[in-house]
Amino acid sequence: MSLDRTVIEDEEEDESPSPPASSTSSNSETYMVGFIIANIVGLQYYSGRISGRELVGLVREPLNPFDSNAIKVFNTRTIQVGHIEKKVSSVLAPLIDSNLVHVEGIVPKSPKNTVRYKIPCHIHVFAKIDAFETVKLAFLRNGLCLLSDNNPLFSTSESVVVKEKNKSDLDQIFKLVDQNLSQNAVNGAIEPPKGLILTDLFLHQKQGLYWLYHRENSNELPPFWVENDGGFLNVLTNYQTDERPDPLCGGIFADDMGLGKTLTLLSLIALDKCKVSTDGTCEAIEPENEQLVTRSRKRSRKGSKKQKTEECTGGVDPKMTLVVCPPSVFSTWITQLTEHTKRGKLKAYLYYGDRTQDVSELQKYDIVLTTYTILGSEFDSSNDPIKKIDWWRVILDEAHIIKNHRAKQSNAVNKLNVKNRWVVTGTPIQNGSMDLFSLMAFLRFHPFSTKSYWDSLVQRPIAQGNPNGLSRLQALMATFSLRRTKEKASIGLPPKTIHTCHVELSMEERKLYDEMETEAKNFVAKYISKGSVTHNYSTVLSIILRLRQICTHTELVPSDVRSSLLSYNFEDASNKPDLLKKLVLLLQDSEDLDCPICLSPPSKMIITSCAHIFCENCIIRAIKNSISVCPLCRHRVTESDLFSPPSEYAPEVDESTCKPSSKATALLKLLEASRTENPSVKSVVFSQFRKLLLLLEEPLKEAGFKTLRLDGAMSAKRRANVIEEFGGPGPGGPTVLLASLKASGTGINLTAASRVYLMEPWWNPAVEEQAMDRVHRIGQTEAVKVVKMIANDSIDERILVLQEKKHKLAKEAFCKKGKDEKREIDLADLRTLMSL
Repeated sequence: MSLDRTVIEDEEEDESPSPPASSTSSNSETYMVGFIIANIVGLQYYSGRISGRELVGLVREPLNPFDSNAIKVFNTRTIQVGHIEKKVSSVLAPLIDSNLVHVEGIVPKSPKNTVRYKIPCHIHVFAKIDAFETVKLAFLRNGLCLLSDNNPLFSTSESVVVKEKNKSDLDQIFKLVDQNLSQNAVNGAIEPPKGLILTDLFLHQKQGLYWLYHRENSNELPPFWVENDGGFLNVLTNYQTDERPDPLCGGIFADDMGLGKTLTLLSLIALDKCKVSTDGTCEAIEPENEQLVTRSRKRSRKGSKKQKTEECTGGVDPKMTLVVCPPSVFSTWITQLTEHTKRGKLKAYLYYGDRTQDVSELQKYDIVLTTYTILGSEFDSSNDPIKKIDWWRVILDEAHIIKNHRAKQSNAVNKLNVKNRWVVTGTPIQNGSMDLFSLMAFLRFHPFSTKSYWDSLVQRPIAQGNPNGLSRLQALMATFSLRRTKEKASIGLPPKTIHTCHVELSMEERKLYDEMETEAKNFVAKYISKGSVTHNYSTVLSIILRLRQICTHTELVPSDVRSSLLSYNFEDASNKPDLLKKLVLLLQDSEDLDCPICLSPPSKMIITSCAHIFCENCIIRAIKNSISVCPLCRHRVTESDLFSPPSEYAPEVDESTCKPSSKATALLKLLEASRTENPSVKSVVFSQFRKLLLLLEEPLKEAGFKTLRLDGAMSAKRRANVIEEFGGPGPGGPTVLLASLKASGTGINLTAASRVYLMEPWWNPAVEEQAMDRVHRIGQTEAVKVVKMIANDSIDERILVLQEKKHKLAKEAFCKKGKDEKREIDLADLRTLMSL
C-alpha cells in the first residue's frame, strides 16, 4: 500500500507545558457545607423520569436562552428531567462558575404524591473549608436556608441517611461488580482474517482482539444494572426503568505502549468484513475482487465525478471507522496499513488538509483518519461531514489528549454519532483520577459520564484520601478496560533500564538559578499566605517554568529575564587609584593567575576592596553563602566592595558562540562514550523545549555526530520523512535524533534507536514513558538504555518526587493493592516544588 503524502500538510502542535492538576481546579479536599431543599421544575417539557432516593446529575447551562443561571437535572441515563428552580439556581450558579463549590443532588423519596410538574431535591453543597463562610453568606443574603451541621434538620439530609449510613452497601456494590467480570475476562482468542491481515499476531494481540470483538457484539446489561421485577434497576443510583439500557459498546484499550495496539485495532476493523465463528475463526463475506483504494484526496477525486453531499441515513451501514489521533500518529497508521494488510482489502482516507466535504465520498472508505484539532475547529460548522455520518466505530488514539473535559475537542468527540466507542491510550491517567472523567463522558458510561455523579461516587472519596475511593476506581476500570504490560505479555522484548545522570550546574547557571528561585519563593509564599494561588496560577507556572529552563540551558530563559537577574553594576576600578595600582601589580607578577575559589583563570574578573581577584560568579556566590567576608583574608566584603577591571586590563573572552550548558556538556560525554562502545548505536534525545534542540545541533555536529530533528513546528509529512530517514540502515546515516517530547512522544516507531536521553523531567511520568516507549516496543532487538538528565539541588529533583506519586496512582488504578492518597498537585506539592 502506498499513500501520496503530499496530502499531509503542516499542522502545529501545542507544545506549551500544560499545567499540573491543581487542587484549585479540582474537587480535592472539599467537604459538605450543608444542603438545601429545592424543587426540580419543568418536568412536563422533558422525557426523563426519576425514582425515589435516586441520585441525579446537576449540570450548569450558562447558554440557556431564558436563564443564564440555569442548572439542568439529569437522571442516571443522562436524560434531562427538568431544571432547578430559579431562586436556588440564581445563588448556586455564580458559586459553581467561580469554582467555589460543587453540588450533588438526590431525590429524597418517591415523587408520586408531589405537586404536579415539581419534584423536591436535596442539593448537597461542597467546598473547601476556607470557603465555608463565603458560601454560607451567599445563601443567607438571598434568603435561602442552607442546612448545615449545626441545624437540627441536617440529619434529614439524604446525603447522611442514604450515603453515609449505607456507604458500606455502596462499596459492596462495587466489590460485587469487581468480582463478576465475566463480560470483560480475556478468556478467548480470535485469529484475524488471513485474507486481510498478513502478519501473525502475538497471543496477547489475539486475546485482545477477542476482548474488543466481544465488547462490540455483547448484548449484556451495562455494569451496575440488574433486572428487577420485570424492569431494570441501576443499583448505584436507584434509578428504575422498564426500558432495557443499551449495552456499553466499547471501552478503554489501555495496553502498555509498544505492545501493538494499532495492529490489533486494524484486525478488529478487518473483522467487519468477516463472519466470526464460535471457535474464533473468520470467514470473509466481502467480494474477493474488491480493490484497495488508499490514495490522496486529489487523486481519488480525479477518477470520479463529484456527487451531491447528502447525510448518511442508512444507520451504521456501511461499517465505517473514524480514527482520531495527533498528526504525528498518521505515519503509524499508514505504516501499519501498508505492512500488515493485504492490498485491495481496506480503504483509508486522510481527512486532513485540503479535504472533501462530501459525505458520499467519505462513505467509500472503511477508515477515515483525522485529528483532534480538526474535529474541534470544524464541529461548529454546518458543512462538517464528520458529524453527519453514523459511524460504526470511533477510535480515539492517544486519547489522553482529551483529558480536559472542558476543551472544545473533547466536546466535539463526545457529540459524534457512533455505535462503538474506543479509547486507546497506554496512559489513561496522567495527572490524576480526574483525567478519567473525560473518557467516561466520551464512552457514555452512565452515570459516571455526568460530572456530579463522578464527583460523588469516585473523585471526592479519592481526593479526600478515603481508601474506598481507590478500590471503587479499580473496580470501575476493571469493568470496561483492558490493560496488559510488557512484563506480562511475554513477547520477548529486550530489557529496558532507566538511569539518572546527576549534573552539577556551572557557577553562572547556579547563580542565575539561585536568584530566580529566591524570587520565586517570595512570590509563591506571598500567594499562599494571601490564599490567592488560584488567581495567580499562570504566574506561578511561569516562575516554575523559568527554573526548569535554567536547569537545562540558560539560553532558554528570555534575555530580559537573564539580564535583570545577572546584572551587577560593579564600579570600575579606574576610580580607585590605590586599588588599580594593586591590580596592575598582581597581573604583572602572575602570568597564570587563578581564581582562589574555582582554581581556574578568572572569568569576568573581579577585584575586591581588599585587592584579591576572583571570578565574578565565584565571589558573588561566596559572599551570599557566607557572612559576607573575603574567602582569603576574611575581610568584610559586600557587593559594593567588588570592582571590575578597566577594559584594557580585562582578559579577552570569545563570545562568538553560545557556550553549551552543563546538561548539554554531560549529554555530549554520554553520547561519545556510547559511540566508542558501539559506533553504529542510535540515540534519541528528548526535550520539551524546541530551542534546546536547535542549541544542541551545533555542538553535536562539531563532535562528529550526524543529527536529525523532529519537532512540532514540522509538517506531518516532514516528520514522517525524518522518522523514515532515521530508521534507515547502513553506515554514514544519522545516529542522533533530537526530538520534541510532546510532538514526538506519541504514536511513532523509533526502534532503530536503543538509547534514550530525557533532558528534563516532565510533570507526569506518563509523558516520559510514552517517549521512551517509542524506542522500547515490538520490533526492538537491542537492550534499551534510558538516561534522565537531572540537575542537582534543583527543581528537577523535586519534580521526580511528584512523578512518583502520579505513577503510583496510574499503576494502582489497574492493580488491587495499596491505599490511595492525595493525587493532584495541591498546595503541599507546590511547597515541595518551591522548597518552602
